[in-house]
Amino acid sequence: MNAYEKSIEVLTELFSKDCTFSLATVKGDMPAVRVVDAYYHKSMFWIVTYATTNKVKEVTANPKVALCNNLYSFKGKAFNVGHPLDKDNQEIREKLIEVFKPWYFAHNDENDENMCFVKVELEYGFFYKNGKGYKVNFIDKNAEEFPFTE
Repeated sequence: MNAYEKSIEVLTELFSKDCTFSLATVKGDMPAVRVVDAYYHKSMFWIVTYATTNKVKEVTANPKVALCNNLYSFKGKAFNVGHPLDKDNQEIREKLIEVFKPWYFAHNDENDENMCFVKVELEYGFFYKNGKGYKVNFIDKNAEEFPFTE
């Protein structure tokens, strides 16, 4: 297994669950940061939200985003992929309902046409586990693995 494949395995272990991240977006030349729940699946993070929020308006105008959780950090592009009940969102909807089960329906109204999923397509990332750090280029599908302690 090469370093990229290993990094994807570790990424999946770390983030294929409900994780809290700071999400940074940009409006014009002004950055904005807010905390979101996110779920990692197939080199993307997924966020459940509403199209009327500032974060969705900002990624619609400029998809460049960053995610940070403690020392973990990622950069990529975010996109509103539409309503949870859209046919193309069926598979990810099932996963998000399961992962966010404690709060998904308590805090989201699928009858609201503005409810949406945002996916963050990863470009670069840094994370670590068990004394190893991973610096990943998702675009070129390569990674550097190195000793790392907090």
